[in-house]
Amino acid sequence: MKSATAPTAVLFDLDGTLLDTAPDLGAALNTVLQAERRPLVTAAEYTPLASHGSAGLLRYAYGDEFERRRDELRDAFLTAYARNIAANTQLFEGVTQLLLQLQAQDIAVAIVTNKPHALTAQLVPHYPELAAIKVIISGDTLAVAKPDPAPLLHAAQLLGVPKHQCWYVGDAQRDMEAGRRADMFTVLARYGYISAHDEPQNWGADAHIDHPAELTNLWLR
Repeated sequence: MKSATAPTAVLFDLDGTLLDTAPDLGAALNTVLQAERRPLVTAAEYTPLASHGSAGLLRYAYGDEFERRRDELRDAFLTAYARNIAANTQLFEGVTQLLLQLQAQDIAVAIVTNKPHALTAQLVPHYPELAAIKVIISGDTLAVAKPDPAPLLHAAQLLGVPKHQCWYVGDAQRDMEAGRRADMFTVLARYGYISAHDEPQNWGADAHIDHPAELTNLWLR
């Protein structure tokens, strides 16, 4: 694992890292289920799956049926989600202070998410705290998405920062894989969407945090 030297830039995942989007993602899933008079999914069930997006949530609710109806169900989910994309979504506690700290230390910030651009562009403006982040790479910005490292490398290039001076912070296995493959220092946000079945200890993160405020401590200690 790499040593924690102060970064020139910090790249963040969005869902489960900066924003707690699970309530609105879960509500969209239940809207689809309710329309078909199916049992609804509880917050305890859908929250750990939120980082897996529409596919992960729908696969959980529909099982094998999801593969047969993938396009239909995904369209219904995304329509429901877009209607109420910021109804109950909020920044994780401590994110605002962390972003201010990074700004004060002249550390550049970017977002690299697998969320489709249309939804990312709709969601982010609801949160003024994210307004200063000008480099935002979505899941369809390039031809590939995480765990491919290309989106992270593209963000670093747009920031004008060498990859080895970048940190990547995320809450999913694909985030840690993408960060490693991009040769960046990886930080696992353990406060995010990690299920009881996940094995984050095997994801190869260089460091982990249990609260956003802990990030800067990694290079100040």
